[in-house]
Amino acid sequence: MKIQIKRILALAITAGVLWGCAVGIQATYAKPHHTAENVIMLIPDGSSIASTTLARLYQDGKPLAMDEIAAGLSKTYWSDGPITDSAPGGTALATGHKTYNAYVGVLPKKDGEKPVASVLEAAKLEGKATGLVVTSNIQHATPADFSAHYPDRGRYDILGEQQVYNRLDVVLGAGSQYLEKDKRRDKEDLVRVLKDKGYEYITTPQEMQSSKANKLWGMFDPDRLRRDFDRDPKKEPSLAEMTAKALEVLSKDKDGFFLMVEGSQIDWSAHAKDPVGVISDVLAFDKAVGVALDFAKKDGNTVVVAVSDHGTGGITIGDAGVDGDYYKIPFSRILDTLKKAKLTSEGTVSKFSPDRSNVREVVAEYYGIADLTAEEEKAIKEARDPNVPLVAAMRARCHIGWTTIGHTGEDVPMYVYAPKTVERLTGVVENTDIAKYVAKVMGVDLDKTTERLFVSAKPAYESKGATAELDVTDEQNPVFVVTKGSYVLKLSVNKNIAELNGKIIELPGVTVYNGTDVYVSKDAINLIK
Repeated sequence: MKIQIKRILALAITAGVLWGCAVGIQATYAKPHHTAENVIMLIPDGSSIASTTLARLYQDGKPLAMDEIAAGLSKTYWSDGPITDSAPGGTALATGHKTYNAYVGVLPKKDGEKPVASVLEAAKLEGKATGLVVTSNIQHATPADFSAHYPDRGRYDILGEQQVYNRLDVVLGAGSQYLEKDKRRDKEDLVRVLKDKGYEYITTPQEMQSSKANKLWGMFDPDRLRRDFDRDPKKEPSLAEMTAKALEVLSKDKDGFFLMVEGSQIDWSAHAKDPVGVISDVLAFDKAVGVALDFAKKDGNTVVVAVSDHGTGGITIGDAGVDGDYYKIPFSRILDTLKKAKLTSEGTVSKFSPDRSNVREVVAEYYGIADLTAEEEKAIKEARDPNVPLVAAMRARCHIGWTTIGHTGEDVPMYVYAPKTVERLTGVVENTDIAKYVAKVMGVDLDKTTERLFVSAKPAYESKGATAELDVTDEQNPVFVVTKGSYVLKLSVNKNIAELNGKIIELPGVTVYNGTDVYVSKDAINLIK
């Protein structure tokens, strides 16, 4: 009997201790261990390990902001091959699905080209604020992967319209021409739509800094921003400045936020084989990472993920010109000419006179090459694209090698910062795992979000006894029309607007037409009883 009583007391004490620990844990952490209020995802498009190494060397070995949160590697291959384009690469990071080349936010053709939800859209359904910050046009592949759906990354008119209607809170970058009435196929004035939706529409850094708006849309160039070394700070904000502004606005939301930031022009500089451009925009990107990390550390409830979608150019530190004496090369042989450059190759070429009579002076002043040979000068003057011989002249001096003007298929570095209460993603992972990790730490479900936002419309409405057809009388503004009895429902493609018997209803997601089928949200389906 005494033994039994002792066991009962021991169990009671143990249960009390465990209960006390549980209470302590609940008091310490307001949410389960795996969740965070906010996620900042940063993508240095086209950047590889060599890109970041070169940027670090350029600043004499001073650590990058990314260095302290290095976490592993991401595999970049797409659904059908080892070397991905930005559209399927970004789709993997945004949705957790691999897809075809040029596909934005939709599954491969064998899976019906069905749209799949992004982590941004899932965050929005959870009540969080959302934003995009880029240095390209906002309709470009990577930002579109997070905010639009279409099997052709080149349809900026379609992708841009979906973005306008996809309920984002902050958009900062370029691409105003794809919003303007006279430049669009459908002749819709999307700038006016944004203003009518309550956005403050801005076009200068000064307007951005002074804005107090809760919904902000900034377009600082009709097409794309300049490389950071070439940027006029009076006309274009830096990536770090845009990131800071986006965080200022998004952090007002008590439910948290998701922000995607892209250093778009690392990729473009690598395509051009310009090491100065790569350094310029890796360092600009890293400053944005620093802004994100500063915010996350102060906030205590924010996860930061930085990862590239793919490598570009096959950049190497060292080339065939140093095959025999690579071990003798001092830092100066790689860096001296690079450090003298004030502008990228593109920025330098913009300083040439129409007849290129000032090539020698401009290249010496802006690109750091004071010893241009007569042959190099002649090549630059006569080339259809003077950037090509110009970067070749730099390559001959700094021995930065390139294997291609295209993309490459190697794994890319992954960087992750997480509060102590949140699991940190590490190791060698699939690019699709990153989207799943982001969804997990935000406490959202990508599959359930897809189920809610993208239902195949025609069979769903017909199962309710309705007729449903796509009206393409105006080919540039198709409308999906559903009729049942006295009810007439009109759903404009690429918008989140429904019109039911003349009454306008805002939906949680956009209507998507992939060229074959129409997809709408469950909320739209439920409008017909």
